[in-house]
Amino acid sequence: MRRDGADRAAEAAWSLVVPLKPLVRAKSRLSRATGEEFRPRLALAFALDTVAAALACEYVRDVVVVTDDPLAGERLAALGARIVPDTPARGLNAALVHGAGTVRARRPDAAVAALNADLPALRPAELGLVLHSAAEFPRAFLADAADIGTTLLTATSGVELAPAFGGPSRARHLASGAREILAADVPSVRRDVDTGEDLRAALALGVGPHTARHTPPPAGDGAMVEAAAPQAPPQVRASGA
Repeated sequence: MRRDGADRAAEAAWSLVVPLKPLVRAKSRLSRATGEEFRPRLALAFALDTVAAALACEYVRDVVVVTDDPLAGERLAALGARIVPDTPARGLNAALVHGAGTVRARRPDAAVAALNADLPALRPAELGLVLHSAAEFPRAFLADAADIGTTLLTATSGVELAPAFGGPSRARHLASGAREILAADVPSVRRDVDTGEDLRAALALGVGPHTARHTPPPAGDGAMVEAAAPQAPPQVRASGA
């Protein structure tokens, strides 16, 4: 999908904003499946694999992580992300608005996208397909694997991000006028992880090295799920309000 000239430069201009709670509070629903020892480690591992994959995407210019966690900030900065403190401290959507504002304070014409921090199986090529499609609309989003939440929300140059993440955010983003990207075969961009079942599904797709290193052994006699080999995803399309 590589292009030359102005089109290629424009498509590569996405700035991604990734919000991350302090690790002591992140991914609380995973505790039952992994235990408290592994939960904060996994939250950081998910974020590291997500940001590393995003930075490797040909359509991503930079990644801004909004977090107050010093360890996460240090590790993610080492990957090449820019760390911004969560100065609003008013929850997820306020953090995303703050992150997008930080991007546009430096680059007013930036196209921005909010990306979940818990996509450990994220593949750069699949993210690129979604961003390529999203560039055709002022605002667009990708639903999660359950078709209830949202994993990615985009806003092109001059358009406010207007995030409405949390719970049934797919319906809220549709109602706001954002176009839904219909991407049946970009599973890594849709597979966020909140529960043990989600983690097993991500492992089946094939997670990044940080998550693979910190995933606890399963209970009982079951073996670790073997990472699936990446498949070339097809083109995506969009629909919506």
